[in-house]
Amino acid sequence: MIGILGGGQLGRMLALSGYPLGLQFRVLDTSGDAPAGHMAGLVWGAYEDKEILNSFASGLDSVTYEFENVPVGAARYLEGRLPVFPPSRALEVSQDRLFEKQLFQKLGIPTAPFAPVESKAELTDALHKLGAPSILKTRRGGYDGKGQLVIKNLKDAAHAWHALGGVPLILEGFVNFHRELSILAVRSKSGPCAFYPLAENHHREGILRLSLAPAPRWTKELQTQAVSLAKKVLNELQYVGVLAIELFETSAPKGKTGSVLVANEMAPRVHNSGHWSIEGAQTSQFENHLRAGLGWPLGSCEARGQAAMVNLIGNFPELPASFEFPNAHWHLYGKAPRAGRKIGHVTLCETSVKDREQALKGLYKALEMPDPRA
Repeated sequence: MIGILGGGQLGRMLALSGYPLGLQFRVLDTSGDAPAGHMAGLVWGAYEDKEILNSFASGLDSVTYEFENVPVGAARYLEGRLPVFPPSRALEVSQDRLFEKQLFQKLGIPTAPFAPVESKAELTDALHKLGAPSILKTRRGGYDGKGQLVIKNLKDAAHAWHALGGVPLILEGFVNFHRELSILAVRSKSGPCAFYPLAENHHREGILRLSLAPAPRWTKELQTQAVSLAKKVLNELQYVGVLAIELFETSAPKGKTGSVLVANEMAPRVHNSGHWSIEGAQTSQFENHLRAGLGWPLGSCEARGQAAMVNLIGNFPELPASFEFPNAHWHLYGKAPRAGRKIGHVTLCETSVKDREQALKGLYKALEMPDPRA
């Protein structure tokens, strides 16, 4: 039996992918109505409570987690009892944006210029060093655009400090990028690695709205570059499971051709930008995550066609409106509607880029949703 720390939709989809393989699951979450609890036994309580952790761990063969804000102490406590994947070090690094950037820097992976900020004076100094526009972020916490603020000029510094100051911060310089991409990598506990094709991601209001995979204008050179930097992280952390790295595609330095990928953030778990893989890849990210943790042979990450993933945010659209699209697949998470909340997604898998674009256009119209690329 596999334990999952966190009971959100990612845990739910892990369980759904594991049952056909004969696996069983138990979930630990702070909510008694966690979506993954609809699919697996649910232990309800605080992650830091050792009695709760002992009860959760009893009879488990291994533990994974489905979001990166699980307390590191909980993962380390469980590591003393049974295998935990990914390792707690990956969790610790990903929870602090400064540690994350420093890891990338150590491995020679390009990042935005950055500086730690602990005071208003340090923010002023960092702005003089990095220039504006820059982005001020909390080092810990924050997701889907939360915990960050764009500083357009030096006059914005006081407002930014008032809004976010009082906790450890990081200032990141502006990156002039063409588009946002992500690479999903998976490493088995026995060592072999596999990589999904790059996905192109489109956000609005800080929330992922659309992923396209393989990314439009995918090239072998871009894929090779992304795989190379992902391997560095996998090997450094002795990683097990699926790892997502969010990337910016930028122009090569003057005098050179091609593009340079700049690392933005990493997520030590299955990832929203990989949901397309459920129908769009030979093996989904969720199944491969479980295979990796169990030491089983990894499945092929090859795309089955041209896939798209459309996030459903806030409210449920009319389902029948999309049923006219034969290659559309619905995934609802069992979550109550709420502004800005991811409550489900729809995936498309078509045979060509042209067919994918036509299907997307029709789907957005049927769902009465705007295309985030418009």
